[in-house]
Amino acid sequence: MAQGTGGLTLQQLRYFIEVAAEGSISAAADVLYVAQPTMSAAMKDLEARVGRTLLVRSARGVSLTTDGAEFLGYARQVVEQVELLEQRYLGRPPSRRLLGVSAQHYSFAVDAFVRMVKSSGAAQYEFALRETRTWDIIDDVRTLRSELGILYRNDFNRKVIDRLLRDSGLAFHPLFVASPHIFISRRNPLAARARVTLDDLTELPRLTFDQGANNAFYFSEEILSTSSSAQEIRVSDRATIFNLMIGLDGYTISTGIVSDELDPEIVAIPLDVDERIEIGWIDHASIPLTEQAQRYLDEVRAVVAGFGVTLLG
Repeated sequence: MAQGTGGLTLQQLRYFIEVAAEGSISAAADVLYVAQPTMSAAMKDLEARVGRTLLVRSARGVSLTTDGAEFLGYARQVVEQVELLEQRYLGRPPSRRLLGVSAQHYSFAVDAFVRMVKSSGAAQYEFALRETRTWDIIDDVRTLRSELGILYRNDFNRKVIDRLLRDSGLAFHPLFVASPHIFISRRNPLAARARVTLDDLTELPRLTFDQGANNAFYFSEEILSTSSSAQEIRVSDRATIFNLMIGLDGYTISTGIVSDELDPEIVAIPLDVDERIEIGWIDHASIPLTEQAQRYLDEVRAVVAGFGVTLLG
């Protein structure tokens, strides 16, 4: 595509951000009360000006090219800074806050999200927290449905996860390394133990999060996914897994960080195994995080540090 001679406009950047968010030029036009031909022409003109193809158009809508994903990150930064200037010097009201996060089923991720929303002070916002499957977390961030994701690596799944992230243009940023714990009900006989072994768990139902069509061991949310269990139940959400811990004395293996406020009936007991769980966040390698995403990560670090965990980086 030939390089255009004109400069970029804020309107074009705002249009592009909305098109990326909606995945459709016509849907973005509806949101912004702009005629669809006008929006379509604006996107073609934007691509001509930057000399690169930013959008892949199809009958189902539009998706970002690699250049488009990188351009989106810079566009967001520019628009954010202009809005801050307008708020400070022109008395404009704060803009609608936006953020999407996809995560494995960690209570600290939810606790941090609650803190972020409470502290945002925004009169208008549109936040999304998706507790979902490992594959879907990576796909959400790859397609920019979410700005960042939270998941774990260990020695068993590291090569597979890293290759998938690399192929998707994503980067993994370590947050902390946790020792494995089991999550169980406070009424479980093992709740009084200082530590437990795998032998202690043989008579209890093992609870795991279902990974759907991508239910390979490498995408399991729990370590030791290849070890056999006489009683195993797969679930799709955190509320159900906690109810089964209480109702069936089941257990799951996780980080050991559990919120007393959000999950008062659940306790974490150290598991005596030679394993480590590296928790981190993922994002597009070429797209800087927005300020709202940085605020969320700050809250994540604060929550984790409150449990005495050493943060990485």
